[in-house]
Amino acid sequence: MTGGAGFIGSHLCGALANLGQDVTILDNLSSGTRDNIRRAKSTSRVRLVVGDCKNPEDVRRAVSNANIVYHFAANPEVRLELATLSTCFRDNLYATYILLNELGRTDADTIVFASTSTVYGDAKTVPTPENYSPLEPISIYGASKLASEALITSFCHSYKKKAVILRLANIVGARSRHGVIRDFIRKFRKNSKQLEILGNGHQKKSYLYIDDCIDALLRACEAAEETVEVFNIGSDDQIEVTRIAEVVAEEMKLKNVRLNFTGGVEGGRGWVGDVKNMLLDTTKLKSRGWKPRYNSEQSVRLAARESLNER
Repeated sequence: MTGGAGFIGSHLCGALANLGQDVTILDNLSSGTRDNIRRAKSTSRVRLVVGDCKNPEDVRRAVSNANIVYHFAANPEVRLELATLSTCFRDNLYATYILLNELGRTDADTIVFASTSTVYGDAKTVPTPENYSPLEPISIYGASKLASEALITSFCHSYKKKAVILRLANIVGARSRHGVIRDFIRKFRKNSKQLEILGNGHQKKSYLYIDDCIDALLRACEAAEETVEVFNIGSDDQIEVTRIAEVVAEEMKLKNVRLNFTGGVEGGRGWVGDVKNMLLDTTKLKSRGWKPRYNSEQSVRLAARESLNER
């Protein structure tokens, strides 16, 4: 598993180990941590290879005996100043190329790829199904993930492998180190009386709690039948960024907080490439037996609570 020391990767690693599977993690620990791995259960089944997905030798060491490869390593940032063209190319697309090149030398038959809802861009159909087109990402991050999807798809058809592509909504919970919840907590700790919110506050998106996400990942891997299967993974509803700020303030026991909106760019986006309205159609995965336990607000509240307890 690439990126197994990170947020989603470490949770998935623990789940796989608890199911009796031996897991090899390849992670450069740039954002993931050894502590994340230690907190995963059944760590006796987990081996860490400290290395980089862009280094063929490191990848070769990690995947040589794999049956299934979970590719969760990436630059997780969407904002342009944190996800430049060169950064996304190296960390997302080029790393995927290196992984596939080495995977072709092994007996592993399946790659599970953590993609993103941002591949849809400003979708005109909401909730957005997997077969929506045209796919027009508006962020460099989303474009690098879509390009990786295409590379994986062509690789699997060419080399007789299978792929499970997971288009994730905003996943939140313990061990997350970036995103709006962590950002708001950090800002509130600096100034508990007011909060700056990027955009107009009406950005509305789907948020899914990490436990629901892991259940969905496992179900998708079991349910996949085609050479390449794409699954949306997200909650059944949305929450506005203003309400997220209110929930975080409630969990921090803050009252009478003033919310200051920057107004954003391009009609209220928080930043260039910010999708203002995102909700995934998860009918396909739910028809295979999965259903989220928490809605978006419950997911945000749980994640805020856990983030505060992690300090």
